Amino acid sequence: MGKKRFPDLYRAPFPLYTIKVDPKTGLVITAGGGGASKTGIKNAVHFLDLELVGEHRYSASLLHAHDTDTRATMNMAVGDGVIAAGQDGTCSLMRFQHCTKTEGGKSAAKDAGNSVQQGTTRRRAGKGDKVGKDGAAASGETSDMKDETAKISVTGLAQVQSDLNPQDPLQKVVSFSSDLSLLLTGGTDGHIRVWEFPSMKKKFDFKAHEGEIEDLDMSPGKKHLVTVGRDFACSVWSGNQLAMNLKWHETLPQMAEKTYRYMACRFGKVEDQKEALRLYTVQIPHKRDRRPPPCYLTKWDGKSFLPMMTAPCGNEVISCLAVSDSGTFLGLGTVTGSVAIYIAFSLQKLYYVQESHGIVVTGLAFLPDSMKGKDIIGNNETAMLSVAVDSRCQVHAVPNRRSFPIWLVLFCCGIMVVGVILLLQYLFPGFI
Repeated sequence: MGKKRFPDLYRAPFPLYTIKVDPKTGLVITAGGGGASKTGIKNAVHFLDLELVGEHRYSASLLHAHDTDTRATMNMAVGDGVIAAGQDGTCSLMRFQHCTKTEGGKSAAKDAGNSVQQGTTRRRAGKGDKVGKDGAAASGETSDMKDETAKISVTGLAQVQSDLNPQDPLQKVVSFSSDLSLLLTGGTDGHIRVWEFPSMKKKFDFKAHEGEIEDLDMSPGKKHLVTVGRDFACSVWSGNQLAMNLKWHETLPQMAEKTYRYMACRFGKVEDQKEALRLYTVQIPHKRDRRPPPCYLTKWDGKSFLPMMTAPCGNEVISCLAVSDSGTFLGLGTVTGSVAIYIAFSLQKLYYVQESHGIVVTGLAFLPDSMKGKDIIGNNETAMLSVAVDSRCQVHAVPNRRSFPIWLVLFCCGIMVVGVILLLQYLFPGFI
């Protein structure tokens, strides 16, 4: 009898590479595709409506599919109704809107966020680009309201060149600052580019790593930017100036310096400590052995960047990291398709499904406590979405652990004591 497959929330007709949850509109947004190769596999962004069915189960329905022509979206950030999508060596900005039918049959759009001003843009010709007859490669001309439906409309806004690798330009990561005033991108050329948002005027462009950028994240107050590269470095920046390089291996004295490399980084809040901040990093083995060594999670003070705790997180190579909005939980995906949820305070494993996807997990996103004012967590401690190259989107819910009030525990203890005394009195008359 074969292994029972973990149930799917949604299955797309193409490989999925990224997923985000927009709490303002209640939409789950996932994207991917087959790229520029002529295999017949589409490239698209899918908008899903997520609903809680009962206390623990979820269902999702496709509201809208936005075609992205010959470019697969490999990574994206979502903020105030705008999607910043990494497609080849460019960052494409799209605004999505809710639409409702009016009595006249026309669509009345409700903005999911502020409109983006179209700034100076640059678009790389070739590799599937379609330039209009007037020679313009301006934003939105190829996808503006291209395939809107009655429920969701998508408008192309701008495209900027976010990676300048002469061989194969590829944006690998994109993120908004917490106040949505900055957009940050990193790619295979090792450069970090910081754009003022929404004007998309370039603020910084600096060489952060030798080789590819793996991940980046900016602290909530925009004081520090942390970047991860394939050059074994995890760097902390203030503006475009290097502040320090983190050294996680010093927490384990027996660990050689270049046996591991950083894979991911994320800032997270601390529950019940408003002023506190944490940084979480994932370290994976630099070389793969027949008997793979463990990967590691490290928790840092998010202001002093001193290491607080390091713990192993299994022998499967980690592919992605997510932190819940409250900072209580960490999500991990692996190259073998497994999904895990850890407690951020102790770095202990709370939830694990081996080979849930069966192939590399490419994106994770925790559900917020509420979406559009509706409870979406239900009777769960937390819930997290995962996507993978196998085209599947899954939801991983951790049910609330049962607890008993202290008075009930004391009452039961009292009953047990009385019962023991009565039993001894019955067995040994005159005991009392």
